[in-house]
Amino acid sequence: MNEQTLSMRLERVAAHMPAGARLADIGSDHAYLPVALLRRGAIAMAVAGEVALTPFSAAERTVGENGLEQHISVRLANGLAAIEPEDGITAISLCGMGGETIRDILDSGKARLSGQERLILQPNGGEQPLRQWLMENDYRILCEEVLQENRFYYEIIVAERAGPVKYTAKQLYFGPLQLQARTPIFLAKWQRLLRQKQKTLTSFAKARQAVPEEKLQDIARQARWITELLA
Repeated sequence: MNEQTLSMRLERVAAHMPAGARLADIGSDHAYLPVALLRRGAIAMAVAGEVALTPFSAAERTVGENGLEQHISVRLANGLAAIEPEDGITAISLCGMGGETIRDILDSGKARLSGQERLILQPNGGEQPLRQWLMENDYRILCEEVLQENRFYYEIIVAERAGPVKYTAKQLYFGPLQLQARTPIFLAKWQRLLRQKQKTLTSFAKARQAVPEEKLQDIARQARWITELLA
């Protein structure tokens, strides 16, 4: 993967980018996403934020090699601290980290959100707590998709602030739009997860040490929900 050939995962993220967006790509790594989008003329400008020095340097290199220093600002900063009000950001992408991590970045950087931005999120697991945060902060989920790349399933969640929104516990777990669409790849993901939950329950049953009752009940409930979903 490079700025000319994005991974399938990043291509799907790119597909949800509003035309002419002013993008903040947080945890930008090599800055492949903002560079690819600028090369295509799909966005107006970008901020590539990185908290660690090695990926920050890699991002600077990618931007420099493509001669895009005037259009992409690479910043060493923690989460949304990379964004300044004068950037006029209209889209924020957070890709390739756990859902809890994305949630924590959004929560600790709330003061930097104008509420006008589209959030394009690609969590590696932990989608439920991320959806919970979106709901609690008045973000409506506009689009969701599941894709499979190199044996792994990935989810993309696109949200915009739209006033109070209410999702049920099951909608937060599976994704409100995923539950409606029930695509073959979505069902395949949950078939695999059901097998994992059943294995976990079996190993708990065999284990000598006591497993907290609350944890046992939680996994049993999840397995029940998935079984109902697939029925």
